[in-house]
Amino acid sequence: MAKIKLEYLWLDGYKPTQNLRSKTKVEEHENFQGTIEELGNWSFDGSSTKQASGGASDCILKPVAIYPDPARINGYLVMTEVLSADGTPHESNGRATIEDDDNDFWFGFEQEYFIMDRKTQLPLGFPIGGYPGPQGMYYCSVGGKNTYGRDFVEEHANLCIDAGLNFEGINQEVASGQWEFQLFAKGAKKAGDEIWIARYLLDRLTEKYGWYIEYHPKPIKGDWNGSGMHANFSNSILRECGSKEKYAEICEAFRPVTKEHIEVYGEYNEQRLTGDHETASIKDFSWGVSDRGASIRIPIIAVEKGYKGWLEDRRPASNGDPYKIAARIIKTVKPVK
Repeated sequence: MAKIKLEYLWLDGYKPTQNLRSKTKVEEHENFQGTIEELGNWSFDGSSTKQASGGASDCILKPVAIYPDPARINGYLVMTEVLSADGTPHESNGRATIEDDDNDFWFGFEQEYFIMDRKTQLPLGFPIGGYPGPQGMYYCSVGGKNTYGRDFVEEHANLCIDAGLNFEGINQEVASGQWEFQLFAKGAKKAGDEIWIARYLLDRLTEKYGWYIEYHPKPIKGDWNGSGMHANFSNSILRECGSKEKYAEICEAFRPVTKEHIEVYGEYNEQRLTGDHETASIKDFSWGVSDRGASIRIPIIAVEKGYKGWLEDRRPASNGDPYKIAARIIKTVKPVK
């Protein structure tokens, strides 16, 4: 029999921005295969996470995805959904609202973030009481003059790959201390699971560096880019239709529900979506080919392939919940036949 460390992860009940929580369960297994079927439900004190009252505090953790924990021997990361005591999805459970049982929807999320120094409360590269050089030289930079945090970012990438995530890339972003990673998955729930696992590995890694991750979409005011989580998405229609008119129809389907999308695209997003710094205004809706100033961008590659590919919603903020973002996109796109 071997001792197995199971790190159960869940989203708390804070509004409008939920936080990741986790705790470790140690079990004995004779021949553990790392499957969901081998795991049982667990519980936690929902009164400490804004998910229950003290008089009826138990909430249930239902395992939905499992990955090897690259930092532990015999360790696994277990993504869970929160259920109420009666076994129904808790109101904070965004994953349960996704209508994609056939995994027809594919998502590629581009997660931007700032690495912050815990002592100075500033992004890497920012001097105390001042600012580094202006934007321009940080994006995809090479060399110690403009690049900050590469060892940390590389270590995070390795952790994600070792955990079995479909990790697709990293790059330094436009502002000093700002980075991005990309993940892709076939199936909206799987895409959300992997973003949350990757965020967990990112946050946990900061503990040994004395840093923390800032997911606020506009942590540095003024002439500095904010952080988003661009949502690249497709379904079988977008991948196969070969029709400029169908792409336009799907883009236009977003226009009448602009408010509903913005409501789940992340807190403080109005500070980022100003119409500047490669964003559309939160007050408007627009779409266009290869237009990074539009709400939705039609990638030039999709056009070159005869309108077969995907779309990019550029509005989601870096602190958005990928489950809720995916659920809203599916709700808008799925009725278009």
